[in-house]
Amino acid sequence: MSRRSLATVVLAAALLLSGCGGKDAPVSPVGPPAGRGEAAPPTGGSPFWVDPDSDAARQVKEYEKQGRAEDATIMRRIADRPVAEWPAGDDPVPDVTRAVKGAAPDGRTVVLVAYDIPHRDCGMYSAGGAPDAQAYRKWVDAFASALGDAPAIVVLEPDAVPHIVDGCTPAQYHDERLELLAGAVERFKRQPRTRVYLDAGNPAWIDAPAKLVEPLRRAGIGRADGFALNVANFQTDDVVRGFGAGLSRLLGGTHFVVDTSRNGAGPLPGDRADAWCNPPGRALGVPPTDRTGDSLVDAFLWIKRPGESDGTCRGGPAAGTWWPDYALGLARRAKS
Repeated sequence: MSRRSLATVVLAAALLLSGCGGKDAPVSPVGPPAGRGEAAPPTGGSPFWVDPDSDAARQVKEYEKQGRAEDATIMRRIADRPVAEWPAGDDPVPDVTRAVKGAAPDGRTVVLVAYDIPHRDCGMYSAGGAPDAQAYRKWVDAFASALGDAPAIVVLEPDAVPHIVDGCTPAQYHDERLELLAGAVERFKRQPRTRVYLDAGNPAWIDAPAKLVEPLRRAGIGRADGFALNVANFQTDDVVRGFGAGLSRLLGGTHFVVDTSRNGAGPLPGDRADAWCNPPGRALGVPPTDRTGDSLVDAFLWIKRPGESDGTCRGGPAAGTWWPDYALGLARRAKS
């Protein structure tokens, strides 16, 4: 397992689409049925950095050594595309610095996830985070300082606001969390070329955009560049964009980004309590791009790292651990 995978296990990348009651919520009626009315994938390149030493890239080399040429080619559908980095919770600087240095020669934008909020994930698969508010502020400051003046997108704290909305995070932590999020937005925005998007869950979790408005405002959405939707989840682009447009109107036209890393086949059919966790038969979605064809959607991103486990469900390894068989399945079923 690579160092980044180990760090992500600790962090737990992919949570998401995440959390306590939210993870088990039934699919929302918002939007059309999965798979209908999907727009053709946008064309054009991507301005985002591709990690040449990702777990998927390492897997390609391993398959090639084993003579599995076809599998290596399929795995390149992940390895050759940009996925978000999830810097470590103990010290984010090495991971941030590595990404920034890697992206610099070609002027690429790094995509990173800040995921270290205290009382994270309600004690579920991705539990953990900073031990207290002071430690969190120091972590954010170190993260932001390491970005310098590099072009960057930071997706801020997946699940943190939705877990307030659904009540999974205990009420005594709400005020502190919202204050910490607003402070994190302010700190990241001191960096001249950093864009920040506050996580707002997904439409299968929070069934009405209006429920998110006040928490997002208190969390600093007015200072941020927008919100993020569908992190680590599987809702279709049309459903997510419809939900996002509604939330945007309530926030005065705020833009958003969408995680398309694993939504190519939509969510697992049926009202399944564990539909969010390593569901079978899913596929990669639209490759990362800032050419979305939607004036409100700033980018389609692979925020959840496709191929990393959601947790120890359906025979998966610990959350954030690279799972090559699952990754290969996602890639094999991809439409683009």
